[in-house]
Amino acid sequence: DVPWWMLSESTTMAPATPEPIASTKGRQIPIVCPGHTRPLAELQFRSVHENDEKRTFLVSACHDKMPMLRDAATGDWIGTFAGHKGAVWSCRLDPAALLAGTASGDFSVKVWDAITGSSLYSFPHKHVVKTLDWSHDSKRLATGGHEGILRVYDVSKPKEKPLEFVQSTSKTISIPKCNWLDNRTVLAAGSDGTIRFWNVDEPDPSRQLTRTLRVGDGVRDMELLALSSDPTRTILTVAAGDRVTFFDMTTGEEMRSYKMPIHFREEGGASLHPSGKKFIAGGSDLWVRVFDFETGEELECHKGHHGPVRCLRYHPDGKSYATGSEDGTIRLWKTDP
Repeated sequence: DVPWWMLSESTTMAPATPEPIASTKGRQIPIVCPGHTRPLAELQFRSVHENDEKRTFLVSACHDKMPMLRDAATGDWIGTFAGHKGAVWSCRLDPAALLAGTASGDFSVKVWDAITGSSLYSFPHKHVVKTLDWSHDSKRLATGGHEGILRVYDVSKPKEKPLEFVQSTSKTISIPKCNWLDNRTVLAAGSDGTIRFWNVDEPDPSRQLTRTLRVGDGVRDMELLALSSDPTRTILTVAAGDRVTFFDMTTGEEMRSYKMPIHFREEGGASLHPSGKKFIAGGSDLWVRVFDFETGEELECHKGHHGPVRCLRYHPDGKSYATGSEDGTIRLWKTDP
């Protein structure tokens, strides 16, 4: 069967909903992870099986040029990927957690040995690189940033030129986030509020852009999540402007869109719980909020950070979540304290 994003193109707009009501449920003291000295930029959890045991890591990108690897359960520091000369905007482990990729303001993307921390390859760009993501088979790396060009590198052939996909020929559209949907499709979020689906295996340039989804403002954060209750269903979570919007990747339809009491114009993001029943959001203030997915009602509101929340993600098991702030700290919170 041909997936919907390969068939046709359409756009969707977010319907207006009333603001949620604040709640004080579930007060808690989070685990504080020090180590960074500047604002956080991105967080990612990655679970792998080691000797019949599942272990989860947490990687963090930061403006201090020093992305870090931690144990996700305790927050304990494991290592630092040292070598960038500019702010690191994105840091992600490949699906096997053997490689790490980092995107930086020093106009480069680096690939690291996640076990030893040594730098393996460096891919030069012509402007700030804001995002990267590993293909599901760990063979390719997609990158994007201020150039407005989605690039796809074959990591097994690091000296080969990457595939390039220009977001617009009429103007430069920055790419703040990119994610692989499958091993041939990359989603590139645009500063123009459009998410473009690129078939990176299609040789005909006129057929490479297969689909677009539209949100009201420039995208700040984008997450793809396969639901724990139904792994065949993947949900796209988008934080843009002052809204969090959810799309069903099975149908391409918008599921929910909620106006937030914060905005994502300078920083922030959102993450869906693996169950699909609630989500977290943070941005233009110091508070971390939990919302009901079905209604948009605010369930919890936590203060702990001393600066605006810049990034956040749920742990794959759904029992905790991590937040990163302008205050330079990562905090680990319990989902059900």
